[in-house]
Amino acid sequence: MPAKNFHVRQAAVSALRAWAKGHDYAETLIERHAQRRKLSSADRGLLQAILFGVLRHRRLLDEWIGKLRDGKLDPETRDILRVGLCQLLILGLPDHAAVNETVEAGKASVRSLINAVLRRATLSRKRLLEEVADLPQPVAHSHPDWLYNRWRAAFGTRNAISLMEWDNQPAVTYFRINPLAPTPESLPGTAVENAPGFYQLDGPLPSALLASGSVYIQDPATRHAVNLLDPQPGERILDACAAPGGKAFLIAAALGSADGLVCTDSNEKRLPRLQENLARLHAGQASIAVHDWTQPAPTEWHTRFDGILLDVPCSNTGVIRRRVDVRWRLQAPDIEKIAITQRKILENAIACLKPGGRIIYSTCSIEHAENLGVIEGFLADHPEFSLHSTRDALPFRDATDGAFAARLERKATIPSG
Repeated sequence: MPAKNFHVRQAAVSALRAWAKGHDYAETLIERHAQRRKLSSADRGLLQAILFGVLRHRRLLDEWIGKLRDGKLDPETRDILRVGLCQLLILGLPDHAAVNETVEAGKASVRSLINAVLRRATLSRKRLLEEVADLPQPVAHSHPDWLYNRWRAAFGTRNAISLMEWDNQPAVTYFRINPLAPTPESLPGTAVENAPGFYQLDGPLPSALLASGSVYIQDPATRHAVNLLDPQPGERILDACAAPGGKAFLIAAALGSADGLVCTDSNEKRLPRLQENLARLHAGQASIAVHDWTQPAPTEWHTRFDGILLDVPCSNTGVIRRRVDVRWRLQAPDIEKIAITQRKILENAIACLKPGGRIIYSTCSIEHAENLGVIEGFLADHPEFSLHSTRDALPFRDATDGAFAARLERKATIPSG
């Protein structure tokens, strides 16, 4: 008879196999496999802990597998061993559950192998954990060598290690009070220093407060871009890469409503959720349109907006703590390719800005090439713009998600020709 939580371990292995084949992102796979197997909320939480734990510590888990097992392993058996070792050595789950229930997730032909490796791990636990300190830093912290070396060159060895440590911790949940809704009498969180209106969540998600729009989930790092934009009532504002709507709401709150706000996204399927979020948060109706900003802007938007928020697609290196599989999907050449796309989006957006207007370029990256690198190259080619100010957030310094924002201002008169 299958072990009680066999289906959770099996779901974790199935999700890992799907992820390895590039079918989807980790967050989507959790929801899909939890629904498919009708998991309870507790079992869904266990599935997420295992899947995220394996992806965060994948390189270290493989190091341990190499010490515990000689010879080649087929991909599915390796994923089963990763699931088992993650429970034993990372999550600290009881040995009997981690071993017995994980063994059941394997085919009959490999169960004895899986059992032997996991039993060996329980006997060698103390030694394996102690030896982590002697491993190369990117192995011990499960990051690609190229990313560690890049961060070490940019931030120094100590900060690069701190970044990897940060990425491997479960993400903290933050929420913000909605200034367009009545303030709740009590709040399930602790105020975040130097981030007015933001709170760190204590306990489970406040379902009733979220449903009523009194609060919404958002990391404090997101405030920097909208603070630089500084939207004023009566202005026409464009949020060019708006879905799912977190920054759009901050803009609407500053404007007093979403009436003066135009939101676009390249993915039409994401726009209904954006509108639903704005409505739930008492912000009213924004004007919403589909547009891919790697293409020129429609002529009817030219010189129409006082301010533009351009939250461009990026490498996500500032939010690896939340997007746990980014470190394995991203390759070194990708960053330069992404920067080219970001520059193209910026070039296409500026046609929509009024003389004297400002555009906020923002990312959730901590890479110079995607941040100041893009801005410096742009300014060199556009003397009609000046850099007013920048903001950045670095996890090892600010204990928030990583982010970057720059405010570019257009001269009030644009030279002809």
